[in-house]
Amino acid sequence: MIEARFDDLSGGEPSFRLVEPVGVLEARRPAEVPAVIDAAEAAAARGLWVAGMVTYETAPGFDPALQVRTRPDGDPFAELPLAWFALFEARQETTLPAPPDDPSPPPPGAWAPSIDREGYDAAIERIHEHIAAGDTYQVNFTIRLRASIAGDPKGLYRDLCYAQRGAYSAYLDLGRYRILSASPELFFRIDGSTIATKPMKGTAPRGRWLAEDEAIRAGLRGSIKERAENAMIVDLLRNDLARVARIGSVRWSDVFEAERFESVWQLTSTVAAELQPGRSLRDVFGALFPSGSVTGTPKVRTMQLIAELEDAPRGPYCGTIGYLAPAGAPGPRARFNVAIRTVVHDATTGTAEYGVGGGITWDSRANAEYDEVLTKARVLTLRRPDFRLLETFRFDPEDGYRRLDEHLRRLRASAAYFGFSEDERAIRSALDREAGRFPGKVVRVRLLLDRRGHVETGVAPIAPGAEPVRLALDRDHPVDPSDFFLFHKTTLRERYEDAAARHPDADDVILVNDRGEVTETTIANLAVRLEDRWWTPPIDAGLLPGCERAALLDAGSIAERSIRIEDLEVAEGLAVLSSVRPWRDAALIDAALQR
Repeated sequence: MIEARFDDLSGGEPSFRLVEPVGVLEARRPAEVPAVIDAAEAAAARGLWVAGMVTYETAPGFDPALQVRTRPDGDPFAELPLAWFALFEARQETTLPAPPDDPSPPPPGAWAPSIDREGYDAAIERIHEHIAAGDTYQVNFTIRLRASIAGDPKGLYRDLCYAQRGAYSAYLDLGRYRILSASPELFFRIDGSTIATKPMKGTAPRGRWLAEDEAIRAGLRGSIKERAENAMIVDLLRNDLARVARIGSVRWSDVFEAERFESVWQLTSTVAAELQPGRSLRDVFGALFPSGSVTGTPKVRTMQLIAELEDAPRGPYCGTIGYLAPAGAPGPRARFNVAIRTVVHDATTGTAEYGVGGGITWDSRANAEYDEVLTKARVLTLRRPDFRLLETFRFDPEDGYRRLDEHLRRLRASAAYFGFSEDERAIRSALDREAGRFPGKVVRVRLLLDRRGHVETGVAPIAPGAEPVRLALDRDHPVDPSDFFLFHKTTLRERYEDAAARHPDADDVILVNDRGEVTETTIANLAVRLEDRWWTPPIDAGLLPGCERAALLDAGSIAERSIRIEDLEVAEGLAVLSSVRPWRDAALIDAALQR
């Protein structure tokens, strides 16, 4: 069934799908592509909506000097059109369903790369040789990953979109083939006579908490290597745009902006211009395609090198997916993405292919670049339901909310990290309402904040807690300190609930990380007395930065140090601390340290 939808999860434009298909345009040879582009533009001029894709391998149809690879016979994607557009009568706003509460991740190793680290290193060495010879300044070198996916891939598309939260996601059903793009990168957008492009070049992994994240962002923006990569592509696109732009109208703005995505920071710049009168969509594609951000510079020679070095055609990956709107429709009259973060799926064989890569310059180092490729590919395995931020407060009628400002500061930091809306006045107002529900009693107030900034609260009496708190040790299920959810209080609490369920005889459970360090308990921070001093594990071990913990650190009552499992054997005391129950002595149950 022919289908096209476009989703913006960045909070920009509404999601929509195109309905009532009335025709299809496709090209199977590069020479046929310009005519298909003309026909698509003519259909929009007749009042139809047009959606489609142009593969990377169409490039010779716009300029015979641009070299590409071809697919061998028998390849699952050999029958995929080079360019494909569907014509629709109408546009219908919609929403993308949220992920289920119990997402099931793909089995480990499901996505197999087409090249290993050794082969990747060899390719980077050859690129360096070409740079030294003056053949190129930058090569966008890419690899493919393949997996077998049975059934409808719409669930994968949904998961990709929510994992990436990009502005230019698209789903196309061509019949045998489905294209799932969670692209965060704009190829071009035409509003009236203005055309804008927004190259994305320069990547860094997200930090785990806000301060670390902001430091990485600043490092990316200040990186000479990453800025040089971005500037080279901007110069290329400025030259490309000049071919169809009014003289003197090409401009560069929002230079070296770091855009936040779920797993990475990306460096972007915006290049815009006014189109010359009479320029067609075919002219725009002829000037710009493929985007310089997925080739390198200079484009012609670099694409020759890509065809030699890469082991497979790119297909829709590094091509473009987008739509044309009829006159008078809301939004731009044309918008196309750079088809990165894109899967193509063959319904006949179940084969899925995903491309990923990065810009290689003289300063690039193979190990770092391969790691960057793996970082970008994490979007394939990020599977989680939607979640809310969570804060739990202690309210005492005599003293008010304990550490209120500290809790709100932590909530604000997590909201900034995840891109949640947050209105502190609305939050304080909700807390004030809850404070009066149990007059004269010390209560626990629970506050939830969703991505749109909606607040939900609940209140309950604080039950008396056992003391000393009986602690078990969850040593056989270590946490991963690279998991950023460890550092934020959210409704994703399965790991903590599972740990508690594994130790029903304990009041609480100490978690450990994969380095053999203790981190926290399922509901509190941990303090351990060693050598006549109280210590608490450092944030880097993988734990929530508790408000009570922070206050005790500031007061000098406790200090940070790595605490290993074996340190518990000689500990002079244990305590658990939270702002709901500030300090409680604790003890390990008898079997906690036994193997």
